Amino acid sequence: MATRFRHAALVGKYQAQGIRPVLEDIARFLVDVGLDVALEADTARNTGIADYASFEAGELGRHCDLAVVVGGDGTMLGIARELARHHVPLVGINQGRLGFITDVPVGQYREALGAMVAGDYEEEHRALLEGGVWRDGECIFAEFALNEVVVNRGATAGMVELRVTIGDELMASLRADGLIVATPTGSTAYALSAGGPIVHPAIGGWVMVPIASHTLSNRPIVLPDDGEIGIEVVAGRDASVNFDMHRLASLLHGDQVRLRRLAHKVRFLHPRGWSYYATLRR
Repeated sequence: MATRFRHAALVGKYQAQGIRPVLEDIARFLVDVGLDVALEADTARNTGIADYASFEAGELGRHCDLAVVVGGDGTMLGIARELARHHVPLVGINQGRLGFITDVPVGQYREALGAMVAGDYEEEHRALLEGGVWRDGECIFAEFALNEVVVNRGATAGMVELRVTIGDELMASLRADGLIVATPTGSTAYALSAGGPIVHPAIGGWVMVPIASHTLSNRPIVLPDDGEIGIEVVAGRDASVNFDMHRLASLLHGDQVRLRRLAHKVRFLHPRGWSYYATLRR
């Protein structure tokens, strides 16, 4: 059942030119339609907006029941990871190019937000990957991703050799520049550029895409999301793993990256009549 919201978090791509007046307009609009407003702390500090309460990203979920994100898909990725465990729904307002997950054009935010904060919206849930780096039987790094996890070769080194398992079963050994494991949300990002398929967000699966594989038979594959994926570094110098191009860990030979579905999902809200296929067409 749709919910009438009470306290909105406002998050902005504060590096963007001219973002302050846009955020101030949206904040005033939210107040005018009856919501309390709090700014994400980095957004407040970097824009100089001091008329509202502010909280660090990790604290927003304890105070707010809606997040309005102004910017692009990258801005949304960062805050979505923070709010997923709090089940706070997110609305994306796109300030530039078309976004796959920031889908409300900034010039149409009033009509879209007006209906949505009153409870008239469509909701969808997106899966996340959680994972860690295991070394000598110990987890030394843990993170999660909404788009993708990428194991990469070093910047100046040759290929990496990887051993991939699904559960306890060997799936493949490959030599490549790297390997992408993407969610359906991330299937339209780096994985698509590397030759992977577009996967509808309602599909319960991951996309695994080799990057410039040395062997032509190593092809992209869609895997079920109910098991664990293991990626072991067999050979290659200066390998690393990153989560949504956000958090990075260096890898040694014998390290294993283990990935599985996160228990929590991200909640996205869209205007009534929103269509995933219409976004693809545009």
